[in-house]
Amino acid sequence: MNRRSFLSGALALCCTSACTRRRPKATVGSKNFTEQLILGELLAQYLAERGVPVERRFYLAGTYICQQAILTGRIDTYVEYTGTALAAVLDEKYSGDPGSVYGQVKEGYKQRFNLEVLPPLGFNNSFAMVMRGEDARRLGIASLSQLEAHHDLRLGVGYEFLERQDGYSGLVRTYELNFAGDPQVMDLGLLYRALQNGSVDIVAGNNTDGLIQALGLVVLDDDKHYFPPYDAVPIVRPDALSKFPDIDVAFRQLAGKISAQDMRAMNYAVDGEKQDSQMVVRQFLAGINNQIR
Repeated sequence: MNRRSFLSGALALCCTSACTRRRPKATVGSKNFTEQLILGELLAQYLAERGVPVERRFYLAGTYICQQAILTGRIDTYVEYTGTALAAVLDEKYSGDPGSVYGQVKEGYKQRFNLEVLPPLGFNNSFAMVMRGEDARRLGIASLSQLEAHHDLRLGVGYEFLERQDGYSGLVRTYELNFAGDPQVMDLGLLYRALQNGSVDIVAGNNTDGLIQALGLVVLDDDKHYFPPYDAVPIVRPDALSKFPDIDVAFRQLAGKISAQDMRAMNYAVDGEKQDSQMVVRQFLAGINNQIR
């Protein structure tokens, strides 16, 4: 082999290796609690099944970190909730039905961030104020309005709940609530453990949390409709849609396919039964794929 042929071959090999290393992937993100891990894994597996190369970047703390990650290109997609997007990201007030809120979020994300909001996955994961079942029954508390007469209850919340427009301050103002001391702030994954071991008496959880049913907890009725709808929606960078057009097709196929009951079951399988999240998602998607076929 002459020098020119050797150099050409070496250059081709180097280029091939570099191209292999740099093969673009769609990066799927998630926040740092069980449902988000499941949803991130669900998007990743569904895309991979359809030939889209994926990279996972999960446990990105909360909403603000995920928002910065997608704006800076660290991730290409993740699942957000319309009520969260409206209040915490767009800083706009809730008005209208879930469809109106979705339209408001879709338009706001497009105009302000150049991000695409694809159709809802099918379930509404509203905030839920949760108590131990025996305490709720003993005190006769079934709704948030009935908390007004109880000033000795200790509240546990996630970090974002204190700061959000749809969080703590608006809740106590709407229902004229007084808790025992300041809220105890902790990671979302610790809320139910704190409730179970008696460290707090009420927590700001989520409607689809699998441990609610498993631990015999009670969700208090939001009788003044303080919390906006929180439909789960995929947020996607437009450049990712350009590189991988199948993302749009895949996520539209998933629209409306995940019910609140489905989400609670998957959450409980991972949280309550300690099943592997990848296996739980794989089993769920097997049923979805049969529907689509």
